[in-house]
Parts: sequence; C-alpha cells; structure tokens
Amino acid sequence: MVRKIAFMLLLVVFTATPVKQAEAAIPWAEIIKQAVKRVVRAMDLLVQRRQNRQIRLQNAQKAIENTMAKLKLDEIEDWVKKQRDLYKEYYEELKKVKAVVSYYFRIKAIADKQVAILKQYQTAWALFRNDKHFSSQELAHMQKVYQGMLSETGRAAELLELVVKSFTLEMTDVKRLEIIDRSAASTDQIYDALSSFNQENKILSLSRARNEFDAKVVKSLYGLE
Repeated sequence: MVRKIAFMLLLVVFTATPVKQAEAAIPWAEIIKQAVKRVVRAMDLLVQRRQNRQIRLQNAQKAIENTMAKLKLDEIEDWVKKQRDLYKEYYEELKKVKAVVSYYFRIKAIADKQVAILKQYQTAWALFRNDKHFSSQELAHMQKVYQGMLSETGRAAELLELVVKSFTLEMTDVKRLEIIDRSAASTDQIYDALSSFNQENKILSLSRARNEFDAKVVKSLYGLE
C-alpha cells in the first residue's frame, strides 16, 4: 500500500517523458569517471613501485652487512664506501616514497570530490529533468550550466593526470604542488557552485507547488525541510 501511494505521488509531480535534447553532459561525465580511475590506479602503482624499490635497497643493505665479518682489513675501506653510497640512495628513496605517499592522499581526496560532483549531478538531473514544475527552456538552461561545470571538472581531473605523469618526468615539487592546488581549488569551487545551483532549483520547484499536497511531495523528493 505504501509503495502504491509513493508511486502515485511521483506521478503527481513528474512526467514520464524525458527531455528531448542531446545529453551534452554525458560525454564529460564519462571522461571524468575514466580520468579519475586512471589517476587513482596510476598513483597506486607508483606508490607500490617506490615501496618495492625501498625494500630492495633494504635487502641489499642487509646482504652487505652480512658479508662484513668475512672482509679483511684492507677491504674495509671499500666496504665503507659501498655502505655510504647505499645508505645515501636508500634515504633518498625513502624521501621519495614519503613524498609520493603524501601526494597520493592529496590527489585521492581531490579525485573523490570530483566523483562526488559527478554523482550529485547525475542524482539531481535525474529528478529535475522529469519535474514538470520546470519548462523545457529551463531544463535546457540547466543542461548548459551542468555542461559547463562538468567540463571544468574534467579539466581539473586532467590536471591530476598531469601530476601523476610528472613523476616520470623532470618536474619540481613546487610546480607539482602548484598544479595540485589549481585542481583542488577548481574542484572545490565547482562542488560548491553545483550544490548551490541544485539547491536553488529544488527551492524553485517547491515554490511552484500547486497545493500543500504537491509541496509535501516535492519536499520528500528533494529532501527539503
């Protein structure tokens, strides 16, 4: 009975006919999704490779130390040099591992927010496009706004890919952090703008409710108080 009532409520507010226009935002949605997957996967592999190299250096160090007892006095000097070089390489690699791990968590947080933008868009648009409180012209405007936001999100995701690729190229930490900051700032701005835009549309739909019953349905659908 409850399900039947809920279904009838949906029919009161929404039509079953989708908007008759090209879903321009869909290609960007897929681009964002794939870009984020590539970034996270590449960072996972990068951290794993660095950690594996660190382990190999640790094993090499142990092997050299194990041969210490077998060395003659005139071979000690050569051993010390090798040990010093190995320690230097080991600690340099350790710094790189720590740096990559710190980058990983920063990049992962930005990528997660980009996914949140995508999900928020998909959830909101699925409701707005079938809400008969909006005209076809208003829905077309919404699509243009979403298209702009998603294209900017896609560019922010591409910046993260550039950072990941930079670990195999010559790029300073300053430049790398600058790119990450740009991507983070853009992603935060888009997320806030999208949340505000969706909230405005929800309130607009509520303001156009025909009666108290209609208003109650809109509030339920959009999670409005």
